[in-house]
Amino acid sequence: MKYTKTHEWVKINGDTATIGITNHAQEQLSDIVYVDFPDIGLKIVQGEEFMTVESVKAASSILAPLSGEVIEINSILDDSPEIINQSAEKEGWLLKIKISNASEYETLLDIDEYSKLNHQGSGS
Repeated sequence: MKYTKTHEWVKINGDTATIGITNHAQEQLSDIVYVDFPDIGLKIVQGEEFMTVESVKAASSILAPLSGEVIEINSILDDSPEIINQSAEKEGWLLKIKISNASEYETLLDIDEYSKLNHQGSGS
């Protein structure tokens, strides 16, 4: 699993990537109440906003950790968006894409790099 500085995670399986938000992100958002999914077939570009997750606090833009085409959404979240709060990095995955540029994966953070990023200045 790899991470972005903007708190998305990616897990690769062949030419498919599963994308979600990190546990840290869901903690910051608090209670998630709605997920605004992109359409199947949408082409997303690394670093660009492609969907939003809404919580009781605010709506948060999700940035594409990799470029590709949306091939599946986690439709369980339509009725139960709180699953993201309960299991952000497992059952609360957002969507899957067919990767268009596998080399982008190397630009993402590993768990150690991501952990350091979140603990700077946070007092934890």
